[in-house]
Amino acid sequence: MSTMRVLLYSENAKLFSKSGIGIALQHQQQALDRVGVEFTLDWRSDYDIAHINTVGPGSKRVLKNSRKKGKPVVWHVHTTFEDIRNSFLFSNAYARLVRRWLVKLYSSADYLIFPTKYTETLIRNYGVDIPGSVISNGVDTSFFQRNEELARRFKREYNVGSSLILCVGFPFKRKGIHDFVEIATRLPEHTFIWFGAKIAGVLPPAIRKVLHNPPKNVIFPGYIEQKKLVGAYSAADVFLFPSYEENEGIAVLEALSTQCPVVVRDIPVFNKWLENGFNCLKAKSVDEFAEKVQLLLNDKSLSKTLAINARTTALERDLTSIGETLKSVYEKILSQ
Repeated sequence: MSTMRVLLYSENAKLFSKSGIGIALQHQQQALDRVGVEFTLDWRSDYDIAHINTVGPGSKRVLKNSRKKGKPVVWHVHTTFEDIRNSFLFSNAYARLVRRWLVKLYSSADYLIFPTKYTETLIRNYGVDIPGSVISNGVDTSFFQRNEELARRFKREYNVGSSLILCVGFPFKRKGIHDFVEIATRLPEHTFIWFGAKIAGVLPPAIRKVLHNPPKNVIFPGYIEQKKLVGAYSAADVFLFPSYEENEGIAVLEALSTQCPVVVRDIPVFNKWLENGFNCLKAKSVDEFAEKVQLLLNDKSLSKTLAINARTTALERDLTSIGETLKSVYEKILSQ
């Protein structure tokens, strides 16, 4: 067991629990557990190094408290100006306000962790030059494994008799929900399911309209627990992820790990680690998405190849190796 103790901090943990940040926090706990690093979630307790995940007033308080105690601060960059836009009600106005706040907070850390090279590039372009490194949010590859029994149960529960196209994420405009629905209308003989918490009060009218009046072949069941999600990925013929902006895309990692063939939007965050025709297919427009989905439904050999390579990509980001990397980062900072 390592002698250091890490504070893993996220404010409003209950609110964020169904979000990417909440899942990233769970991943950090699992990753550190696996490599024997002690951690606490209570900022008032003793710790040697603070690892902050959020950017609200609580995080600022933890920063101040850590500075007072002479403890180094690692800031995990899950939030950018770019990924706030086109999300919840008034998010574009909020994004404009928050940019300076993000620069101030991230510049006050001793070290930054970026989920992808793309996120690092964004933050460097803000003028933040604090040292940092790229570490994936990771995926529990032992949990997210293809499971035919869970797939059968899932299909029974959701009455899926046709091909299944799946997406997972908050039903935000930024996530490409309108495109998802448009693609579904072009492929009416297939079932499209989008899982993601419908947060009351924060979704714009246009999104609420889509959720309440979807096409006949589209289902929006809301949030789904992790075990059922394994069944969903295992049952799906295609994981369709039309998001316009991500810092990594934890749902994509889960789909890759479960060997579900993936179609993503061709955006910079997926450069290099997701390769068109190797571990995924990439599309730029609704036309291309519909075409690529249809291709995977027709070409089982291509689907299988993508699925095998997808699993390899996920294994490179397994939580055990993420834990080892985090541990070495903490040790390096504490030894300075």
